Amino acid sequence: MDIYGTLGPACAGADTLEQMLRQGMTGVRLNLSHTTLPAAAEQIDALRLAASRAGRRPKLLIDMQGPELRVGRIAAPLTLPEGEEVSLGGGGIPVPEAALPALIPGQEVLLDDGKLLLRVTGQTADGALALVIRGGVLASRKSIALPGTSIHPPAMTEADLANIRAAREYGVTGVMQPFVRGPEDLLAVRRALDTSGGRDIRLFAKIEDLDGVKMLPALLPHADEIVIARGDLGNAVPLWELPAVQKRIAAQCRAAGRPFMVVTQMLASMERSPVPTRAEVSDIFNAVLDGAASVMVTGETAVGRYPAEVIRYLARTAGEAERYMAL
Repeated sequence: MDIYGTLGPACAGADTLEQMLRQGMTGVRLNLSHTTLPAAAEQIDALRLAASRAGRRPKLLIDMQGPELRVGRIAAPLTLPEGEEVSLGGGGIPVPEAALPALIPGQEVLLDDGKLLLRVTGQTADGALALVIRGGVLASRKSIALPGTSIHPPAMTEADLANIRAAREYGVTGVMQPFVRGPEDLLAVRRALDTSGGRDIRLFAKIEDLDGVKMLPALLPHADEIVIARGDLGNAVPLWELPAVQKRIAAQCRAAGRPFMVVTQMLASMERSPVPTRAEVSDIFNAVLDGAASVMVTGETAVGRYPAEVIRYLARTAGEAERYMAL
């Protein structure tokens, strides 16, 4: 099976990437929500050097911007204390224009994969006011989720199209399309890949909201692999319901013979700890038993303190699960 890490500052050097490859990493994800392929050329070159040293041929997945809603650019990280009222839009926290009509009193606003929670208290001429229910620190380009709303920005941004056109040049092997809402999203990406010389580049459909869950049967014929993206999916349903949603997606993929990936917080504690929790290794083990073709970590290797150790635990736990199934 495939073991994916995520490129980022913590593993930007060839030496660290080589260690990760030797510990069992078979592919890497490059998050293009914050950058472009040309801007990430140095990281990709470091990956190629590490691969040459380790005698490996890692896969390279690009995770596109897609229709995901994100906070705009912020000059410096903002501390949002619980109980404080903040502005959204206008001169306050920059939010996408497409989100503004949904910011009505009572609407919940989840920021940064749900780490922060706001509730809209009123509207202004160019935005809204919101009460901080669950506080924290907010940085630029973090995700926004508006539970219960339906907003439909285009499947691909201009930056996504530029990255697709450059994909073959940079050795991309797979494209991850966020927040897939229907077959038309995947068909649009597939057409863009085919016309840019990327017919052999695999297409990964990220299931991140209830629209994607509902449309999964129609998505399966058009995706090379389904991604159970538990970050935003965990914003779309109460967290205690998320495991059942994951199990249902996995079952549908198995029935259709479609590979699937499990991602998000698989080893989250290892961003700061050299050893995972018992719950985390059980999560990895059970994902493999459910039939996952690949597992992925994100912040654990991108910004965590122990990227090589993260891959070691991820790969060894997945391998142990495969051995258990073979008994």
